[in-house]
Amino acid sequence: MSVPFSICLALILDAWLGEPKKFHPLIGFGNAANWVEHKLNQNGASRASGLLAWHIMVLPLVLIIGALSVWFTSVSVYALFALNVVTLYVCVGQKSLIQHADWIFQPLKHGDMEGAREKVGWIVSRETSEMKEYQITSATVESVLENGNDAVFGALFWFAILGAPGAVLFRTANTLDAMWGYKNPRYKEFGFVAARLDDAMGYVPARLTALSYALLGNTSIALRCWKQQASACSSPNGGPVMTAGAGALNITIGGPAVYHGKLQDKIFMGEGDKATAEDIPRACRLIVRTSILWCGLMLVASTVGVLF
Repeated sequence: MSVPFSICLALILDAWLGEPKKFHPLIGFGNAANWVEHKLNQNGASRASGLLAWHIMVLPLVLIIGALSVWFTSVSVYALFALNVVTLYVCVGQKSLIQHADWIFQPLKHGDMEGAREKVGWIVSRETSEMKEYQITSATVESVLENGNDAVFGALFWFAILGAPGAVLFRTANTLDAMWGYKNPRYKEFGFVAARLDDAMGYVPARLTALSYALLGNTSIALRCWKQQASACSSPNGGPVMTAGAGALNITIGGPAVYHGKLQDKIFMGEGDKATAEDIPRACRLIVRTSILWCGLMLVASTVGVLF
């Protein structure tokens, strides 16, 4: 029963406290990753240097948490439970995701387009200075749906599989992909390993997340959009999550967007009317309902396992 209770308590702590205020370990991790990348990504760095950088950043943390887990197992079940809860609390970012979405929704609701453009620029890499209302809304909903997997459900999945070390492994790997996984000249080779490993680790949880979105929304539309549209998306894991999520909400998101001064012809995802500002809190509520679903299913599965 410790795994589902750890997950539920970690999500409760996240909902109550949000991200650590004074120092977030992931911010420190990001600063360290920037330093390592600066040292190793020079003079046409290769995939091998990217692989080395990935190991330098990820393996020590995973091994430390793994060693603590083994030690606490022999010391006290309560110590292990506390380690699991605290580690998972640090690895999930559901409240932060919802807060960032609300920071965009509030100026949109009051007609403050400049404020909304500024805030959406905090969470997306596309250019935002000329965005219209639909583009701001779509970018926000896309980010909420995709980061539901990246910032919440992927960590929960790997925690259920490998415990606290699994959550740390996924979250650090996902963070490195967000920092290094670009296809521009600077990162195309250096970030290749980070991008591919994140794709591999996110494959199963992304599809479980997409299925959860479908079950909690307009199921038939969500499954149809997933089947017909996901393969046309550039991200192998973001595609299922965003297409199923948009279908579940019965809205259309996506379309052309400007990245680094160049217009990219991205597909439209979902089905129905184009997303409006009011669909941002709807997407956030879908994330919360999915968290509740996962907690409930894990509690039921654990109870059945104990009984039988």
